[in-house]
Amino acid sequence: MCRILAYLGAPIQLEALLYEPEHSLVVQSYEPREMTSGVVNADGFGVAWYHPQRETSPFIYKNILPIWSDVNLPELSRYVETSCFMANIRSATAGQAVDLSNCQPFKRDRLLFTHNGLIENFGQTLHRPIRDRLQDSIYQQIQGSTDSEHILALFQETRDSLPNASLETLLHKTLITLTELATPLSIKVSANIILSDGKRLVASRFALNTSAPSLYWLQTPSEISTNTLIASEPLFEAKWERCPENSILSVGEDFETRINPIL
Repeated sequence: MCRILAYLGAPIQLEALLYEPEHSLVVQSYEPREMTSGVVNADGFGVAWYHPQRETSPFIYKNILPIWSDVNLPELSRYVETSCFMANIRSATAGQAVDLSNCQPFKRDRLLFTHNGLIENFGQTLHRPIRDRLQDSIYQQIQGSTDSEHILALFQETRDSLPNASLETLLHKTLITLTELATPLSIKVSANIILSDGKRLVASRFALNTSAPSLYWLQTPSEISTNTLIASEPLFEAKWERCPENSILSVGEDFETRINPIL
């Protein structure tokens, strides 16, 4: 299981969440508290962020090293300031290659995507059924071998069929399709997912035939701005809310937070 993190709010330096908190993402890489499988998250990492002023494709920095070993990230995270970013520290599923193509977050145009979870025995179960549902243009975008990137491809396929639907609706329909594919095989699926277009965050805490990985959110309103964090584990002492199992959490541009069940 990986650990994931996303932020939306006033511009902030990456180091403020990657390094400074007592249970920062770097600390979670070697001392996680709520992992359901695995011990450390040492199989690479990725950080993605949006430019705070310009409407442009988001930026991504990835490495196959453990996040604690990267000598460039501390300097980069002091330099980069953003109002929306996403990060993932990876604990690779057995049999999955540790390479850059399998490191998250993934980017598709202005969309960022990260996943914490698994599809049980993915190569022998849903690898082919998911690919069979994809149009060639989406199929060709898959660069790695993870179940995560294939769930993203399934999301893209759903988005192409419903171009005017909200991110919440598209994520919900993607998870329903995943359930329909997995149910006849009686396999375990867990899909804690965070999506962003740079202006909002949409996240799921979802599982089939197993318990969902941990996922929390925290909103800190003030007279100046409102900041929202979504994370696998709380980064510091505060009134973190646990996202309910089998639900979708969304934070809009107005920072209104909604939680809806996955039916």
